[in-house]
Amino acid sequence: MALQPYARLPREYRGLEVLASTVDAYGRTLWLLSDSPDALPDDLSGNGGLTAPPRKQPYDALLVMDRNGTVSELVLHDVHLLVGELDALPNGRFLLTGTAARHRTPASAAANAQIYGRDGRPRRSFPIGWPGHLLADRRHNVWTGYFDQAIYTDPISAPGLVRWDTGGNRQWAYQPPPGGEHIADCYALNVTDGVAWAYYYQAFSLIEIHTGGRLTIRETPVKGAHGLAVRGDQVTFLADREGHDRLHRCRLTNGAVLLEEKTILTMPGGRPLGRYRAVGRAHALYLLDPPSHSWHVYLA
Repeated sequence: MALQPYARLPREYRGLEVLASTVDAYGRTLWLLSDSPDALPDDLSGNGGLTAPPRKQPYDALLVMDRNGTVSELVLHDVHLLVGELDALPNGRFLLTGTAARHRTPASAAANAQIYGRDGRPRRSFPIGWPGHLLADRRHNVWTGYFDQAIYTDPISAPGLVRWDTGGNRQWAYQPPPGGEHIADCYALNVTDGVAWAYYYQAFSLIEIHTGGRLTIRETPVKGAHGLAVRGDQVTFLADREGHDRLHRCRLTNGAVLLEEKTILTMPGGRPLGRYRAVGRAHALYLLDPPSHSWHVYLA
């Protein structure tokens, strides 16, 4: 099974540093770019982790948006974050999350999320924890999933999965039902309008949560997936402990996930998958190839 090409950073922007990139709920590909050294950390640890905050803030960043080959730009002014995640919000707004400026207090007290208006000016900052996944829908819901480092060190991140409104107010946080397990690490997240699907460690179960409150937890046969696509009663997981290119096609029942087919996912033309970043939105699983700044898509 081969991915299909989706979008690539236009050539005229490739001299700029890519701070973050995603595919939003409207199908647009977003790249946040900068040529300012203030947008980058002073140095990185050996595993690529941040060891020092940006040199100074604020700085301006260029947001490039691609919708079916039509490219537009927006300058985001007064960014005070080392950006890790971004997404689009309804009404032409945007949300950035990352590491807050030096002068701000550390951990969850830091205002490490910034909302921008359609004019590129900041509207509000608020603490959002340390999200590993950030996905907004078209109904004013923002979902954040958290990795284990954040869950065990930060109170906002501790639930593992949180829903916010697009004003930055926390609306819901995961609490395991009786007999259920806490989220130790949110491995994969998929969001559509009003519904989120989260796949998590240690149980490697799948949570289906609706904004109205209905929550279903299903056991899965997959261990170690990092991508997720959902269409009706079909769910597809990408990766397992045997390989990052394993594709598991499954069927949902009331209380479980049943494996129906297992195959290998490749790049277009059959080239093996390299390192990737996965974004799941409903039946689409988008994969970013970081070296080429290219997005590809698998449709479940």
